[in-house]
Amino acid sequence: MGRVCLPWRRRVGKGRRDRFVSFIAATSMTGIALGVAALIIVLSVMNGFQKDVRDRMLSVLPNIQLYIAGASPEESLPHWQQYADMAKKNPEVRGVAPFVSAQAMVVRGQTLRGVQVQGIDPALEGNVSQIPRQMVAGKLDDLKPGSFGVVLGGDLAAALGVKLGDTVLMLAPQGSVSPAGFAPRMRQFTVVGVFSSGNYEYDSSLAFIDTQDAAKMFRDSGSAGVRLRVADMQRAPQVAAELSRTLPPYVIASDWTRNNRTWFAAVQTEKRMMFLILALIVAVAAFNLLSSLVMAVKDKQSDIAILRTLGAGPREIARIFLVQGSLIGVAGTAAGVLFGALIAYNIETIVPFIEHLFGVHFLAPQVYFISELPSDPQISDIVAIGATSLVLSLLATLYPSWRASRLQPAQVLRHD
Repeated sequence: MGRVCLPWRRRVGKGRRDRFVSFIAATSMTGIALGVAALIIVLSVMNGFQKDVRDRMLSVLPNIQLYIAGASPEESLPHWQQYADMAKKNPEVRGVAPFVSAQAMVVRGQTLRGVQVQGIDPALEGNVSQIPRQMVAGKLDDLKPGSFGVVLGGDLAAALGVKLGDTVLMLAPQGSVSPAGFAPRMRQFTVVGVFSSGNYEYDSSLAFIDTQDAAKMFRDSGSAGVRLRVADMQRAPQVAAELSRTLPPYVIASDWTRNNRTWFAAVQTEKRMMFLILALIVAVAAFNLLSSLVMAVKDKQSDIAILRTLGAGPREIARIFLVQGSLIGVAGTAAGVLFGALIAYNIETIVPFIEHLFGVHFLAPQVYFISELPSDPQISDIVAIGATSLVLSLLATLYPSWRASRLQPAQVLRHD
C-alpha cells in the first residue's frame, strides 16, 4: 500500500512546491511593479512641486536683475533707462522695468511684520512679472508717485488686519541720530491694493510701492536697477552671462537661478536621494526574483538533468532561466510603468478626491508654499526608472542561470 501511495505523495508534494515557487515569482513581479510605480509617482510629484514653485516664484520675481554695486537708489535709479536700452540689444530680452529693493518693518496697531519692499513702476511692471494680473483688490496703477500708497500680499494684509484705504506705518532700517537718540526713518502708507500669487512666502512678506517713493524712503539702505524678462527663463543664466560681458563692469547681472540657488540645489539633492531610496524597493524585489529562481533551479534539478542527458548544453539550460527571470522582470516593470504613469498623470484629480473623502488636507501652504499636490511626469525619468528595473532584474537572473548550467546530470539522477 505504501509503495502505491508513494508516487502519489511525490506528485502532491511536487505540485505544492510548484505552486509555492509560482507564488514567490508572482510576489517578485508584484514587488517590481510596486517599486517602479512608487518611483514614477514620487519623482513626478517632486518634478511638479519644483515646477509649480518655480513658476509661482517667477510670477513675482524677475528673470534677471541689473543693479549697480555699491550705489544707493537715489544714485542708480535715474540711470535705469540707460542700462535698460543696453540690455534690450540682446534679442532674448523681452521686457524691462525699474525697481528699488529694500527691507523694512510694517506696523499696524500692535502688529509688526518684517517685509521685503519692492519699488516698481506700475506702468511697466507687467512687462516683467504677473503682479498686475494677480491683484485681488484695488489696482496696481493706484501707486502714484508722492502718494505713498502700498500694495500688500494677501496673507500679509490678513496678518496686519488691513483692507483698502487703511494706513500702515513703514520703518526703514536706517534713520538719524539726534540728542534724543536714534530715530528710525518712518512713513505712513495707504493700502491701495492686495495681490495673491499663490506662494505663501511672497504673499506674506512682499509689499510694492512706487519707485520714486521707495527711493526717498530707502535712499541709503536699498538697491535699485532694472528687472528683465527673457524669452526662455531656462536660458536666463546664459543671457545674464552675455549681459555681463556687454554691460559696464560695475553693473551686476543676477538671474533667478542664482538668487534662489540654495532652494533649487536642495530640491535636486532631495530628488536624487529619493530616487536612491525608492530604488531599494526594486532591489528588494529583484532579490525576491533571485530567490524564486534559485528555488526553481532546486526544484527542477531532475528535469534539468534529463534535458542534459537528451543533449541540451549548459548554455541552453542557462538561457531557460534567463528567459524566465527576464519575463518576470519585464512584466513587473511594464505593469509598474503603466500603473505609475496612470497615477502620476491623474494625481491632481485623485488626491483632491481622497482629501474630500477622508476630510484631510495633505499640504499646508504655510509649510510647502503650495496647497495642492502637483505632478509633472517626465519621459526621461520614466525611461531611467524602467531601465534601472530591467537591469536589476537581469542581474538577479545571472546567478540562478549559472547555477542551473553547472548541474551535473549523473550526480542529480543518482540522488533522485
